[in-house]
Amino acid sequence: MYTTSTAFLEALQEAGVSYIFANLGSDHPAIIESLAHAKKENKKVPQLITCPHEFVAMSAAHGYAQLTGKPQVVMVHVECGTQNIGGGIHNAFKGRVPVLVFAGASPYTQENELTGSRNEFIHWIQDVFDQRGIMRGYSKYDNEIRTGKNVKQLVFRALQFAKSEPKGPVYLMGPREAMEEETEKVTLDPKLWEPISPAAIPPQEIRSLVDDLVKAKNPLIVTSYLGRNPEAVGELEKLCNRLAIPVLESVPHTMNFPTDNPMHIGYQWNVPNQNELLAEADFVLVLDSDVPWIPTKNKASDDATIYYIDVDPIKEEMPLWYIPSKRFFKADSQIALQQIYQYLGKKKIVNDAVEARWNRIKAVHDRQKEERRLLEEPSEDVITPEFLTACVREVIDEDTIVLNEGISSYQAICTHIGPKKPGTMHGSGSGSLGWNGGAAIGAKLANPDKTVVSLTGDGSYLFSNPSVVHWMAKRYDTPFLTVIYNNSGWKSPKLSTLGVHPNGIANEINHFGVDFDPPADLAKIAEAAGGAYAQTIKNPAELRDALNYGMNLVKEGRTVVLDVHIPHV
Repeated sequence: MYTTSTAFLEALQEAGVSYIFANLGSDHPAIIESLAHAKKENKKVPQLITCPHEFVAMSAAHGYAQLTGKPQVVMVHVECGTQNIGGGIHNAFKGRVPVLVFAGASPYTQENELTGSRNEFIHWIQDVFDQRGIMRGYSKYDNEIRTGKNVKQLVFRALQFAKSEPKGPVYLMGPREAMEEETEKVTLDPKLWEPISPAAIPPQEIRSLVDDLVKAKNPLIVTSYLGRNPEAVGELEKLCNRLAIPVLESVPHTMNFPTDNPMHIGYQWNVPNQNELLAEADFVLVLDSDVPWIPTKNKASDDATIYYIDVDPIKEEMPLWYIPSKRFFKADSQIALQQIYQYLGKKKIVNDAVEARWNRIKAVHDRQKEERRLLEEPSEDVITPEFLTACVREVIDEDTIVLNEGISSYQAICTHIGPKKPGTMHGSGSGSLGWNGGAAIGAKLANPDKTVVSLTGDGSYLFSNPSVVHWMAKRYDTPFLTVIYNNSGWKSPKLSTLGVHPNGIANEINHFGVDFDPPADLAKIAEAAGGAYAQTIKNPAELRDALNYGMNLVKEGRTVVLDVHIPHV
């Protein structure tokens, strides 16, 4: 039989989907049957990856799409499985990562009127009024498959939404009867369902932007995720080298600018300090950033001229957001940078002023480099996040894919890894913790020839469902190195409390409710679930040897978890 499920799987294959990260249930018999039929007939369909937890499935699809730009499929069980991806769908939606989520739905007949009719008690329990509503605030598009006659059109349309900027997750659901329906084969041309073309700055607006940029004495560029498109990094570097424009990375979740370029002036996170170059800037160009600064702690001058370029420059899904700017452009940053550079050719540039600014910014860059080096000095007693990250940097190469979910160590990881090559560092792009584990599996599936390193806090490690992650890593041969920045608790809520109540009772009696004492043996979880090599490191003198040994094991094909104890929360 050629069913809706058969057509659905065909559509995914034709659309270029490689993997289905699945947590199967009673709503998927037709899918399971179609997958088995494809296997028996040696018919090519996306590979099924069994995921014993939906959040890990979502994070794996996220990681794969993040590195390749190609959306993968997450398959979950009715409304229960849909709700279980909650944190993961938040990450993909806020991080603008394309993923297609498919869920079954309880049968809509109960007396065997159609194939797939209700035959288990759970079909009544899992029947809800608005299953799609669960996803509506976190997906670009949602729909229900009601027949096999247009299932391919629905899949192609959903993926067209997912891949169009701003990218993001989409949701389809299909009841058992619809997915079991016998139907006829439909052939579509995927080339007719491409995402929308990237946008540019209106040509008449380029002149005013470049005029303001050229006359500025202290221009600055702020970015957070320009490097989602690796080719945009080169365009940014070309512009900054030409005009000596410093680049500040604010809460970056990709590698956006080479840290060895003299115009790179560091990273900012939640620290309560005013960035001097941001305060001095008379012109600020924000490229691809949701939070370029936090006004209560650190912001641009009220006199600065600000331009905003982003695929979503007014943050349509953020109820409270405003940064007054002279212009907001909904444009692709790579194209916008090309437009700016091309127009620069028509302008007279005072090279002496550019050279003077270059030398001044380079001095800042060099000073920061020396400050970083001093922070990386080892201690006899404790392993600091800065020293730990520097030791990790020593064992990776320029092509290693580094995933950062260090949270309270996030800025230290960015700063002391110091990525130089586009596509080599990634964060989740949002705030639901635990992304690191599944994302490492997705990253390794997307880049089997590269080394994947996950740097995570102990809290975000526990959130990742590590038993599921490491079982999957073993089964699907996706070895990676995890380094846990273990401060024995959630430091971030403590810092948040101190930020509002620095002299409060919680600080006075040191009661924040965030410690993990007595500590769990975190590395052993991975060893038990997936046969990973596990080691706990508390002595700074043991760290380098442990990292070197662990990295060699990963390159030989074994997953490794190093639980490194840093100062207590």
